[in-house]
Amino acid sequence: MQKHRNIRNIGNYIHVDIALLKSCRKKKRAAQEELYEACFQFLMPVCMRYHKNEEDARAIYNVAFMKILKNLNSIDIDEVPFAAWAKRVMTNTLIDQYRKDKKYRERISKRDNDRELEFHSSGIKNDAESNMGAAEIMKLLEYLKPATKRVFMLYVIEGYNHREIAEIMEMSEGTSKWHLSTARKELKELLKERNKINSSNIAI
Repeated sequence: MQKHRNIRNIGNYIHVDIALLKSCRKKKRAAQEELYEACFQFLMPVCMRYHKNEEDARAIYNVAFMKILKNLNSIDIDEVPFAAWAKRVMTNTLIDQYRKDKKYRERISKRDNDRELEFHSSGIKNDAESNMGAAEIMKLLEYLKPATKRVFMLYVIEGYNHREIAEIMEMSEGTSKWHLSTARKELKELLKERNKINSSNIAI
């Protein structure tokens, strides 16, 4: 990353100079290739959270990057932090793919109304995610149902609230809260089982 004069690492963030973004707006190929490499560094990890297969992750990254280039003219690059905006475009692209991919859609039973879901989601603490490292959470998330995993990731990792998640995933806020509650409870159980296994191995 250091070889690119228009791109700098600042802590855990990447700063892209406005000059490079303006060149991309003018459709200069070299600038677009440089931006592609820069975005790859901080957006591919987002893709890999949703896709185990690197080929699939790269494919969706390419789709998102094309959207980034296409929509550069729609933002005020002097005011809007590019990295944060690009990450939002990436996340929205992943969500769009999720909506289109019916095999990952989870149907909620019609008998579960919002009041029941709200009841079941109340009183759940954040112990699961607060007591676990990010890498450990990502591994255990693979054991959750797809919709439950998506809600957890959008809420805990991506920072969306339940109203936004409800709009994104086309469900009620109560259903979103139910999925988050379910994810936390299942993660706690998975962590307990994992700790038992680790303790057993140490004893041996």
